Order: sequence, then C-alpha cells, then structure tokens
Amino acid sequence: MGAASPEQEALSSAEGRRSWNVPTWVRFVYVFTLLYLFLVGVKALESGIKSFGSDFTDTLFERVSNPLAGLFVGILATVLVQSSSVSTSTIVGLVGAGTLSIPFAVPMIMGANIGTTVTNTLASLGFLRRSAEFKRAFAGATMHDFFNILAVALFLPLELATKFLSKSAEWLADLLGANTSLQFENPDSPIKSAVKAPVSWFESLFERITEDETAMGIALLILGLTLIFLALAFITKNMRLVMAGRIERSMNAVLSRGGGIPAIIIGLLMTVAVQSSSITTSVLVPMIAAGVLTLENGFPVTLGANVGTTVTALLASLAADSPAALVIALTHTLFNVAGIAVFYPIPAIRRIPLYLAQKLASVAEVRKSAVLVYVVGGFIVVPLLGILILN
Repeated sequence: MGAASPEQEALSSAEGRRSWNVPTWVRFVYVFTLLYLFLVGVKALESGIKSFGSDFTDTLFERVSNPLAGLFVGILATVLVQSSSVSTSTIVGLVGAGTLSIPFAVPMIMGANIGTTVTNTLASLGFLRRSAEFKRAFAGATMHDFFNILAVALFLPLELATKFLSKSAEWLADLLGANTSLQFENPDSPIKSAVKAPVSWFESLFERITEDETAMGIALLILGLTLIFLALAFITKNMRLVMAGRIERSMNAVLSRGGGIPAIIIGLLMTVAVQSSSITTSVLVPMIAAGVLTLENGFPVTLGANVGTTVTALLASLAADSPAALVIALTHTLFNVAGIAVFYPIPAIRRIPLYLAQKLASVAEVRKSAVLVYVVGGFIVVPLLGILILN
C-alpha cells in the first residue's frame, strides 16, 4: 500500500503523543458528557419548536409541500452547516416535535446524504496544482457523490410510491419497543428523564425573566442548535485526535487484502468512532491521490461511512418524545444499507459510480473551471433554484 511520508509519520507521531497525554478513561467521560449535551440540545430544539405552537410550524413547513423541494432543502442545509450529523439530528428533532411529517422528512434525509459529500470533494481541491494526483483525488471524492445521487434517484421514487423504507423502519421501531401506532408521548425512559431535566430547568429560569412564549421558543432553539453544533464538533475533534494514524493504519491493513465486506465494516466503525463520515471519506482522498489506494478498494470504505454516519440520528432519536423520531432515524439507516445491497454485490453495477466519477475527473483535469461549476452549481445553485421553483 506504500510507505507513509516522513511528514505524515511526524504528524501521526505528534498527534499520537497528544492523544495519549490524557488518560483513556478521562476521554471516555468527556465523550459521554458531550453525547449527553448533544441529546439535551436535541430536546431543547424540540421543546423550542413546540413552544411556537402549531400555527407557526404549519406556516414554516407548508412551503415544503413537494418531496423534491424537501430533497433540495436537505442538500442545501447540509452544505451550509458542513455536517450531515447536524442536519439529520435537526430533522429528527423536528419529526420528534411533530413539526415535520415522515413523508417529507425522508427526502430531506436523502438530501443530507448528498449534501455531506461536498466536504471530501472540497478536500480533493488541495491537489489542484498536481494534475495526475488531482484527477485521482477528484475521482476518489466524487465516487461518494455519484453513489448517493444514484441511490436517491433509485429509492426516492420507490419510497414515494410504496413507502417501503419508512414502513420497514416503522416495523423495526415497533420491534424495538417504540409503539408507533400511539399518538401520545411515550413514557419517559431514564435517558429521556435525564435529558429533559436541564431543559425544564432552563424553561423555569426563563419564565422568571419573561412569560413571552415566542421569546422562550427562540431561546430554546438557539440553545438546542448551539449544543448540537458544539457537542458534535468537540466529539469529532476529540475522537479524531485519539484515532489519528489508526484510521490510516487500519485501512491499509484491510485494504491491502483487497477490501470488500471488511472494508465496509472498517468505514462503518471508523465513522462511528469519529462521529463524522467526512473525516473517514476525506482520509481516502490523499491515499487515492498518491496512488497507494485504488478507487475499487476505497469505494467500500465510503459505503461503510455512509451507514456509520446514521448513528448520530439514532442517538438523537433517544431524546425525542415521539416514536416517529426513531422511525425517521431508522429510515436513514435502512436507506444507506439498501444502497449497499443494490450497488455493491454485482461488479457491473458497482462500477457505475466509479465510472461516472472517473469521467468527471477527466473533464476536471483538463478544465479546472468544471470543478467550480460542479461544486457551486450542483451543491448550491441547483438546490436553491429547486426550492424556489418547486415551492
């Protein structure tokens, strides 16, 4: 697979020394504390939305009356926050609050899957001045884009026609003990009670200042979004520090044997560990650019990362009152698993996103302006126009 450069070895060594300066148990406590704050943030977001009342929420989402508009909202929101974990957690909170229905949330979740791929595409631009390396890097980044686009093109019409993903997710949620046929709130679990406590305390504190429900709703929204952003950012930073060097070593060890199912598992586990699919997929870009990893061997890692990133939405559903939150989180997971089941087993189908990525990379190598058109046009202009036209 090739030896690491002296600079890479020095960086890994330095990051490794920093990560081991803090005892492991302290890091675990730190991460669990951040996870708790993340759940508190989701609960605050849900409570804030509920405090505005049904009139506000109906007005807010009456414009997203088209599934394709929902898809474009998911893409654009994820591009703007640069994290599918944040956007999907917010969607779960909206569904949990009863603001967003599952049929409109599903396209948004699919859009988030497409939007998150812009990060590793941007990472490939670091090789722009080295033509051969850039071609490989851009292909390695955009194979993730094309896989997610193809998966959405296949499964969104099927979901709209049959609801096979959301119905399967509902069945799974019932199996896990969340009675999705009930319209009232589930009894509080110990986790929900622990998460509700600080939100209730904040509400009581705010009521002493003012009884304005709108002001409280805004404050809860700001609190919720701030906690979600910060908690995920620090979890990612901490786990990236701990996992520095290990991700590449694990990938090298598995991918040197040819990838396949073990590579999918590696991608999944690494993404769960660092709480960011962008980190896992962006690690692949320089490896592919350097020629030490082929597209064929890197592709399954990307697929595993797609599944691993859904864990954040599943965690967010723990803080929600409505079982519908768990349904939409499971729908996200099933969507990515279904994508692997369709696109990976048969070699001819597996090569389609790789072929498209290589063709686009060939164009980008010759015409660098095509990169700007692709990134800005595909991830910002098209979603914006789609939202404006379809609403």
